[in-house]
Amino acid sequence: MKARLIAVGERAPAWVADGFAEYRKRLSHWLPLDLTEIEPGLRGKSRDPVRACQDEGTRVLAALPKQATVVALDGRGRMHSSEDLARRLEHWRGQGRDLAILIGGPEGHADAVLQRADERWSLGPLTLPHMLVRLVAAEQLYRAAALLANHPYHRA
Repeated sequence: MKARLIAVGERAPAWVADGFAEYRKRLSHWLPLDLTEIEPGLRGKSRDPVRACQDEGTRVLAALPKQATVVALDGRGRMHSSEDLARRLEHWRGQGRDLAILIGGPEGHADAVLQRADERWSLGPLTLPHMLVRLVAAEQLYRAAALLANHPYHRA
């Protein structure tokens, strides 16, 4: 199984890109992880944020790997402990399909994206900068994979 993080937003700050690259490298033998950046919709005084979100959604859906299990990061989604996420990862692996994890833009995901998602995952009640979510999601996937491999990274 391969995983792809599909994220609205481009040009992450160096500290996010470096952190993501570190977890991508660590995950490489357990869960190959790629990042696809989606161009944000146009926003501004005379722009409609709903239209921007819909445009992003169209691009996100076009970037999905065929037959992938789709997990949308969403504040209204299900929260997981690290152990729960490891069990979800084991379940996703058992499906024999690739995994796509989606990060929306400032308004979240378009309705079409949420309808396409097989699951919704919440990182918790805090509002996080979307660039930081990339790093947190990659670290949590690494932690889950390490738990499944009985690696000592997770020491809770």
